[in-house]
Amino acid sequence: MHILLSNDDGYFAPGLSALAKALSAVAKVTVVAPERDRSGSSNSLTLDRPLMVRRSHMGFTYVNGTPTDCVHLAVTGLLEELPDMVVSGINHGANMGDDTIYSGTVAAATEGFLLGIPSMAVSLATKSGGNYDAAARVALDLVKRFIERPIAEPVLLNVNVPDVPYEKLRGIQLTRLGKRHKAEPVIKSITPRGDTAYWVGAAGSAQDAGEGTDFHAVAQSAVSVTPLQMDLTHFSQLALIRQWLP
Repeated sequence: MHILLSNDDGYFAPGLSALAKALSAVAKVTVVAPERDRSGSSNSLTLDRPLMVRRSHMGFTYVNGTPTDCVHLAVTGLLEELPDMVVSGINHGANMGDDTIYSGTVAAATEGFLLGIPSMAVSLATKSGGNYDAAARVALDLVKRFIERPIAEPVLLNVNVPDVPYEKLRGIQLTRLGKRHKAEPVIKSITPRGDTAYWVGAAGSAQDAGEGTDFHAVAQSAVSVTPLQMDLTHFSQLALIRQWLP
């Protein structure tokens, strides 16, 4: 079993180290991650400049690009053999509901999925950081299950782990994505040079967080596992738009 690891917090992130340590017990692990924090980079590819690949003192490979760049380069050129699985994380902070659209963590897993490889994004639902070891054990549990019972087609799983010790987790729930309220307004400030600067506002609070959603599962201290797809077609509007078109 060969697993490619990546993330969006950078190759130095504690979540990545915890994940690599845990999964190396059952698989050959290769790490290709961004050289710095690329949170919120979504599925962007770097097309306007060459990318540089370097090796860290920890043995991790890092790239001066996005999470998507990392997985794309690894699968299409850096690795001598295709990985059996791509795992991204452990992200510092949840990736639930609308977060998945912006998340670089989910994007790294998505790139693996688009390249035909079973992939999983793992996030620790925390603002302060803490139980990375618990999230790593959850990832290990899921990888072991995949080894014992392979899934017949490429899958993309979004996993969110509550920030509690492993022993206090209340099982695993199969969920759908919830939905957040719209983001908070931008924050405006004045720089020392007198220019106006803007910070993107914080994500909105949970709006659709009922039973069956990822938000609800994590709130109940259960691990949320949501299978994702990349077909953005709005099928229920096909008939409506067909009538609207000339």
